[in-house]
Amino acid sequence: MREFVNDLMHRHGDDVPIFTHESTVTHGDLRANVSALAAQFSEVRDGSTVAVQVPPSFSHFEAVLALWSSGAQVISIDHRLRPAEVDVLRSLTRPEFFVRQKGDPADGFQERYELTIEPAGGVPAPTAHRLVQFSSGSTGRPKVIGRSTRSLVDEVARFAASDGMAVPGERFLLLNSPAHSFGLVGGLLHSLAAGVHLVFAANPSAEAVLHQARTHEVDFLTGLPFHFDLLASSPDRHALCTVRGAFSGGELMPQDVADRFAAAYGFPVGECFGTTETGALTMAVNGTVRPSVGPPMPGVLARVHDGLVEVVQEESPYPYEDDPTRFSGGWFRTGDRGEFTADGELRLLGRADSLVVVRGNKVDLTEVENVLRGHPLVTEAVAVGPSEIQAYVGTSSSGLSAQALSEWCAERLAEFKLPAHIHVLGALPRTSSGKIIRNPDVLAGQARS
Repeated sequence: MREFVNDLMHRHGDDVPIFTHESTVTHGDLRANVSALAAQFSEVRDGSTVAVQVPPSFSHFEAVLALWSSGAQVISIDHRLRPAEVDVLRSLTRPEFFVRQKGDPADGFQERYELTIEPAGGVPAPTAHRLVQFSSGSTGRPKVIGRSTRSLVDEVARFAASDGMAVPGERFLLLNSPAHSFGLVGGLLHSLAAGVHLVFAANPSAEAVLHQARTHEVDFLTGLPFHFDLLASSPDRHALCTVRGAFSGGELMPQDVADRFAAAYGFPVGECFGTTETGALTMAVNGTVRPSVGPPMPGVLARVHDGLVEVVQEESPYPYEDDPTRFSGGWFRTGDRGEFTADGELRLLGRADSLVVVRGNKVDLTEVENVLRGHPLVTEAVAVGPSEIQAYVGTSSSGLSAQALSEWCAERLAEFKLPAHIHVLGALPRTSSGKIIRNPDVLAGQARS
């Protein structure tokens, strides 16, 4: 990873911009800043394990690059996690060092933090994985996930070879978290490789995003579905008039959100599908007919086996424990149900755990969620099993009742598909990466509070 990162950082001239928020960092600035941090992290050696918990900032990206340029395994921890949550991740990975900012994090994106590195009492990397992340925890305890240098190099190459992706000289407004898979690889590493200029918004509000897009005349935009929902709800077509491409990732974009965004801005939102274990796998930048997520990216070998999407992978993505239910015989099972269309696009049909059996009848919980999201006052919905269906909806309306939603569902779903209980909340709980939490215990607790 050291050689790969050093190569990326020296591909472009000193004056070529790489980061912009309120000020701009060039590739020359970046090299100097990374070199200074590498000197600060002088105790880090090839194979050292280093947890990084730094808020979104230039400093975060520079710290990760400095550690990789020293040969370290970077353990990426979201800055929003509480100490008890961080303790769980530290116990799972046992880092030797911990990098974080001095003082409390500020709200939103900040360009600079003063960083500290402290001993954490852990052990060197037991495997060759150089990036360690964690499953979203949306359904339970996080799983430790490792990416090797080869895996990261291949993913960067996939982005470079994908039609419609940001190209040299373009300005790329990145709304994805820098602590998670796409922010680090599709954002940081791809931009370094391709000479793309990353732009960051002060916060994920529609006002802040549109301000940056207008000010810097961005060419490209990526984010989670809720980012595009916010933008569609506060449209400013002129602010995005220079944008020629956009796609969503992290979770499948609801069709109604995609339709509202396209109607507001005059161009479609594409789709990028992948997993933390594999990185990005399919890409449809110019829009797609959902639930299609586009064709496999160049270099991806995928199939549907026993109804589930699988991809070829050289090694297990689990550095601390094997999971033969997910990785076996060189194939990684994503956990997503799918099928390929006649023209080679992948259609996602829901998670494997979205099928439940109610009184002997199979029910796809995504169908229930889609019906609930179709209600004009519902902003988000999740349904969980296993033996009876519990539904949780988010709404900004104080007048929406569970009874009204039950009647809505009764007109659109067979009796055995109806939720036994519907819980109306102001907003659904989300993971640190922005995904809706599907853990029944967490949802039940939210409904009681």
